[in-house]
Amino acid sequence: MTNSTPPPYPPLRAFLPAMLTLCLVGWGGLAIVVTQTEPTVWPRWLFFAFLFLALSGSALPVTWFLNLRFPSTPPLSPTVIVREATWVGVYGTTLAWLQLGRLVSLGVILGLAAGLIATEYFIQLRERSRWRPPAPSEETPPVPPPEAPAPPPGAVG
Repeated sequence: MTNSTPPPYPPLRAFLPAMLTLCLVGWGGLAIVVTQTEPTVWPRWLFFAFLFLALSGSALPVTWFLNLRFPSTPPLSPTVIVREATWVGVYGTTLAWLQLGRLVSLGVILGLAAGLIATEYFIQLRERSRWRPPAPSEETPPVPPPEAPAPPPGAVG
């Protein structure tokens, strides 16, 4: 017997092209920038761009698994999984940028993480408050309730 309800969001296979593209471009570009360029202005910007792509692509399967392991009601859309992976890229890139000025400390690491987690929490809270159950389609008429069986012939009622 198979389960007739669709999964709340697509399988990991649906995220595979984006994940592979982000990882290959990100990690490949990062390797080229680190090994083949001097640390001038434009290669630094490329470093941050490639780091963002690499971290976001690497975080996609992790965020997918965490959303699979800890489901929510209503189910999250696939864009939430991508957005959460993007937050990982923003977090890592921001920490790398702050490290240039030697500004990274335990407080900054935890504070930035807490701020991004709170931001995602409030975004999901807003989405949940605006969620409405899907309305029945006009094309499919509602199923009438079953009729009561007719009494057998000769029954006194």
